[in-house]
Amino acid sequence: MRAIPLLSTPILLSVALLALGGCAGKEVTRISTTSTTDLSGRWNDADSRMVAEDMLKDCLERPWIQSYQSKGKIPRIVVGQIKNRTQEHIPVQTFINDIQRSLVNSGKAEMVADATVREELRTEVGSQSGNATADTKQAAKSETGAELMLSGEISSIVDKEGDEAVVFYQIDLTLIEIQSHKKVWIGDKKIKKFVEQSSLNL
Repeated sequence: MRAIPLLSTPILLSVALLALGGCAGKEVTRISTTSTTDLSGRWNDADSRMVAEDMLKDCLERPWIQSYQSKGKIPRIVVGQIKNRTQEHIPVQTFINDIQRSLVNSGKAEMVADATVREELRTEVGSQSGNATADTKQAAKSETGAELMLSGEISSIVDKEGDEAVVFYQIDLTLIEIQSHKKVWIGDKKIKKFVEQSSLNL
């Protein structure tokens, strides 16, 4: 029977290291969705949530809403365009969702669906008119109209030198009466981040 040659110590060590390397993988740790975690210095979910909550809290404490409350009315608001004026990709719809959530949960305002969703709803109403039973179909021309529109923009300034950068965000929101076009509230929120790392890509 032919003998199997013994492996030398360096070869055995190499095999062991390869085996260990093969076992090494990605480690994932679950963290709270409400925690503030900044890895890149860019706009993130914590910024979106914090800005929406802070700005809408300010908005709903200003004098404009008292005119509605004094008449026993709840203002109806639709969110218009929130424009991204920065050089980075920002999921604006997530920010809009945070705004709508803050408004609805406050109990001080009602949200009206935006133009895209309204078109989908009108299509559904049209489909029901010819297909649903008389006691279940929804009537056309029964929409609730918004009285105010909230719109705004997110802009940023990046000051970078070597491995350091300061990222400044400014978020501006305006609440406008749809009928009169009168601006009843103007709010802004600023965020400033200092980023230091070996390879900045901002």
